[in-house]
Amino acid sequence: MLSKSHSNLLDLASGNFPVMARERRRLPRVMTVPADISELDDDQANSVGSDVPSSIIQDRIIIVANELPVKAKRRPDNKGWGFSWDDDALLLQLKDGLPDDMEVLYVGSLRVEVDLSEQDDVSQLLLEKFKCVPAFLPPDILSKYYHGFCKQHLWPLFHYMLPFAANHGGRFDRSLWEAYVAANKIFSQKVIEIINPEDDYVWIHDYHLMVLPTFLRRKFIKLRMGFFLHSPFPSSEIYRTLPVREEILKALLNADLIGFHTFDYARHFLSCCSRILGVEYQSKRGYIGLEYYGRTIGIKIMPVGIHMGQIQSVLKLADKEWRVGELKQQFEGKTVLLGVDDMDIFKGVNLKLLAMEQLLRQHPKWQGRAVLVQIANPARGRGSDLEEIQAEIHASCERINTNFGQPGYEPVVFIDRPVSLCERAAYYTVAECLVVTAVRDGMNLTPYEYIVCREGVSCPGSCSDSTGSKKSMLVVSEFIGCSPSLSGAIRINPWNIEATAEALSEAISMADPEKQLRHEKHYKYVSLHDVAYWSRSFYQDLERTCKDHFRRRCWGIGLSFGFRVVALDPNFRKLSIDTIVSAYLRSKSRAVLLDYDGTVMPQTSMNKRPSQKVISIINMLCADPKNTVFVVSGRGKTLGEWLSPCRKLGIAAEHGYFMRWSADEDWRVCGQSNDFGWIQIAEPVMQLYTEATDGSSIEKKESALVWHHRDADPGFGSSQAKEMLDHLESVLANEPVAVKSGQYIVEVKPQGVSKGVVAEKILSLMAENRRQADFVLCIGDDRSDEDMFEIFGSAIASGILSPNASVFACTVGQKPSKAKYYLDDTSEVVLMLENLAEASDVPSSESEEEQQEGENEDSL
Repeated sequence: MLSKSHSNLLDLASGNFPVMARERRRLPRVMTVPADISELDDDQANSVGSDVPSSIIQDRIIIVANELPVKAKRRPDNKGWGFSWDDDALLLQLKDGLPDDMEVLYVGSLRVEVDLSEQDDVSQLLLEKFKCVPAFLPPDILSKYYHGFCKQHLWPLFHYMLPFAANHGGRFDRSLWEAYVAANKIFSQKVIEIINPEDDYVWIHDYHLMVLPTFLRRKFIKLRMGFFLHSPFPSSEIYRTLPVREEILKALLNADLIGFHTFDYARHFLSCCSRILGVEYQSKRGYIGLEYYGRTIGIKIMPVGIHMGQIQSVLKLADKEWRVGELKQQFEGKTVLLGVDDMDIFKGVNLKLLAMEQLLRQHPKWQGRAVLVQIANPARGRGSDLEEIQAEIHASCERINTNFGQPGYEPVVFIDRPVSLCERAAYYTVAECLVVTAVRDGMNLTPYEYIVCREGVSCPGSCSDSTGSKKSMLVVSEFIGCSPSLSGAIRINPWNIEATAEALSEAISMADPEKQLRHEKHYKYVSLHDVAYWSRSFYQDLERTCKDHFRRRCWGIGLSFGFRVVALDPNFRKLSIDTIVSAYLRSKSRAVLLDYDGTVMPQTSMNKRPSQKVISIINMLCADPKNTVFVVSGRGKTLGEWLSPCRKLGIAAEHGYFMRWSADEDWRVCGQSNDFGWIQIAEPVMQLYTEATDGSSIEKKESALVWHHRDADPGFGSSQAKEMLDHLESVLANEPVAVKSGQYIVEVKPQGVSKGVVAEKILSLMAENRRQADFVLCIGDDRSDEDMFEIFGSAIASGILSPNASVFACTVGQKPSKAKYYLDDTSEVVLMLENLAEASDVPSSESEEEQQEGENEDSL
């Protein structure tokens, strides 16, 4: 039993809890060359590149899911177990899409409880004969993990059910979350036992294992790992109610590729990443990627399909042929509508029954002719909500059959027992229309199975329509995952009983040629987009996403579920203070170009005036006769006032439209145009968007207009910024201005004004004055600073910079940049500048004067 004192997830994430403390007998690691693995410490949180020699034979993929794709059965003598493949399991079917020479291993739990004394023998048997590695969960963890956190918290929430009351969904129970973490830890240990981290791919499935990526990434930082969610992902308004929302999101972001059935689910996930973690996504050449600490996490949108071969094999079975004949006889002269659903609270079975009742009431012609056959698969969950739904369904069936039934006619045939795929296929074959009224469902492959069964098989004695015409009709809820791919179906809102009843009437009344056209369209899609197509596409995207893994430099940072991997290009590295100080001391003529906000002043600071420490450091740098120091900022001339104690400091304000080389000089206009008539056009447009976007504002500069949306809703502000950018570019097309977007801003400024132009101008004037720079330090944090980073290569080629110049282009924060160096934050920037200041050759009189100025300011 897990201790309730484990509220600290640092302990859980590192595996320090009683269940994990007992000694485990581990399976031998599967590998292609010998190795000693006697010292495999599962509890170490240290990330490693690999602790196993890499395979030179073939790629492997380890598929991890809550359940293994095998059936287990006790032997008749009650001694030992018998196992067989579960042909209906998606995990088994997806092998068809993977490369033929790829070895597939499975990690998951069994659906039966295996005694502790038998676990090693069962593990060895499954590994040798099925390439399966079972994860045995202790009963107390299993109950809290599966029936508790998975089924009581995640599953209802992901299907949009909020726990409004204690008896409606249940309040969040931290002990269930701890059990979920513990179970995921056990799964990770089983993966670690068999993995070759530099060769293997890992593919994790569904919401049961959403924190598993963190456990694996902590151990193997360059592991190639994908995750696919088979359930819906809720909107951010729903997901944000989960108390462990950040832990789960951060864990998922440790995967390399995250897959969803539909764009809606992916959009909701991306919105959660943006609103909760501040992580934005980009689309490049058709692929969606999340930039997260230098890693690009791919987002895959691809609905799963069915196994065509399996369905067609079922259709050929002789006993099924007999069953079809029996069903045709049973429903002779009737029009059969079919429902096949799991018995759970989200499948909308009672809504379907109410729609059938409305159909019979509104269209009396179907009384005695239309029959709804409803197959209810056994419930996977449990609880009072399910019992209420079951009672409601049985009451509706009884009422409809009582009110509309006739001798020899029962309008609703309710089948409340397990139905094999073979028998299900027989019902598909005789049904004129399939009806799915789920109020929320991840995918639902029932319509796909129905379409293939209605197509039949091309063989003698086939059960398909003897006339050769193949037709089918679908009435499907718009809230299920397969709905977007079934464009010929009649889509309904299942909550609207009257509209659903009319859809049923339309479906069974439709002319045969129209039914045939719709069926052909659906069959073409379903037959092409089968489960092999889905798995092949996911694997190919995983390969593409991970192709640079072993080229990049990576390391892990953070504790517990805050753990993440920082991945950087080999040429992009942290700026070493020792390295830059050494180059600084060797140089004779230096240019130091500093951005202001986000570089020497934190973005989050409300008071934007520089601290005395920053002023003192800048003064020491300016005092060295070898240095030319400039602050290059988008801010206006107020910088001159704020930095007035720095008399020798050069300032380029408003991205260089105004410049001065020292406080003793007047501001000079460096822009190409003094015509600001465009402001009369741009300002009303910005005002329009400001009024419509709460939290936005306009900043008026002397040479530019800036629209800020940092305080607006992230999604709406970003959307409005894109719309405004297009709007402004359109109305200002003939004006001498540039319209650019930045970090939470849209800016309109004169053409030819940029930080890159400023940097080039400073370096050119230094060269003209025979002070050609042989050392350049340029630091910035924003997109506008990239213009400066870009010019240094051409500056050396053109002779503005010394051929042997030491150039330190540095961005603040670990992110894609044209700079070769980075520092983490403003405090590191100030520390680095302080080291340069201390290494500067400052005349003693200058130093004393600066110290006196500092003391005077302190006294004020």
